Amino acid sequence: MAKLHFKYGAMNSGKSDTLIKTAYNYAERGLATITVKPALDTKGEDWVVARGGAKRKVDVLVAHGEDLRARIHEAADAQGLRPLHCVLVDESQFLEPAQIDQLFLVAKQDGISVICYGLRTDFTTHVFPGSRRLFELADNFEKLPTMCRCGSQAEFNCRLADGRHVFEGEQVAIDGGEITYESLCGACFMDEQRKAGARLLG
Repeated sequence: MAKLHFKYGAMNSGKSDTLIKTAYNYAERGLATITVKPALDTKGEDWVVARGGAKRKVDVLVAHGEDLRARIHEAADAQGLRPLHCVLVDESQFLEPAQIDQLFLVAKQDGISVICYGLRTDFTTHVFPGSRRLFELADNFEKLPTMCRCGSQAEFNCRLADGRHVFEGEQVAIDGGEITYESLCGACFMDEQRKAGARLLG
């Protein structure tokens, strides 16, 4: 039985790089994959781009309200990718819960493995709706570690606007331009909240 997997970690934990390497491993064995990314993630446009510079073209750029299962099958048919062995999803936290349900159906009814990569929480430490649904449905979870500037394991994604740590704003603000992110451990995250005069945690 095919499974739904969720590989999560703070920013800069190598999620996109792992996706690209996984796609290469499948291709090396002659197995077909489809790469999916939410259209909400405008960074890299229709490419998955890793920090080290590796890139992979996205097959399905899915918008809110779209049937992701149908889009995957349309892309597979258009490219002659039958049988389809695996669906690789970048930035899965931005998917709607209903689209996570559709990925579950891809695994359980269509017999195609699905591997999702994404963040667990936003910059206020709250779980993204797509990630919450993945924790509810996925067969397997794997945490991809990354390091805080202090040397501890980073857990949180701290938002910076024009170089200043901020703790209020819209849940989604794509990395690039004046908005950047820093992966921090809990202690360093709370330290930046204190410096900014923000209420501790969310």
